Amino acid sequence: MIIGEIETISHLDVYRAIWYCTETGSSGRHVDDYLERYPKTVTLKGNLEATVRPLVAADEKAFHEFFVTVPERERLLFKHRVTEPEVIHDWCQRIDYGKILPLLAIADGKIVADASLHQQLGGWKRHIGRISVVVHPGYRGRGLARTLVQELIDIASDVGLEKLEAEFLGDQQAARLAFAELGFSDLLVLPDYVKDMQAIAHDYVLMGRHIITDEEYAGMG
Repeated sequence: MIIGEIETISHLDVYRAIWYCTETGSSGRHVDDYLERYPKTVTLKGNLEATVRPLVAADEKAFHEFFVTVPERERLLFKHRVTEPEVIHDWCQRIDYGKILPLLAIADGKIVADASLHQQLGGWKRHIGRISVVVHPGYRGRGLARTLVQELIDIASDVGLEKLEAEFLGDQQAARLAFAELGFSDLLVLPDYVKDMQAIAHDYVLMGRHIITDEEYAGMG
């Protein structure tokens, strides 16, 4: 059973990453602060219980199986060819939580959602994080996207990010609505600006939100 195999190694791999970033000065910022809360169990709509935790290298096979379940018409809108095992292998072998933190939701013995926080560790956008999320088609409408994105918003706040972005194609109306409910709004809409895997042009939409810092929150009183 996949979930048993994953949970057996999850603590070992996650805390190995903490040790690595601490000892080598890797790009992870406060990794031990925001990974120590995982794995955690959440209860979703329909009393679905899911385990939330970071991606680890041993998830490679289950992670690939997860992306295969996404309908082809949706995969055409992705930036990467996620059904190619080599792509998933590369992601799982190059995990660096400080640059990209992928959070998984695991239920019924399989990965049912993935949300990632992307950070640039230098340059003009070092204070801005980018969030992406994908949910298994059989588990939509349970609140998985909202739950994982909120987890990443909390982590982004903890590590000192000031703003968050999310990129969409104009066709991704449901995803845009889900992010809008979490405080994101349209920053930019460019008609026919990007092309999918079949070279079909789509509108490009950039959404964003500000992260309220502890100092700003205190000032509201």
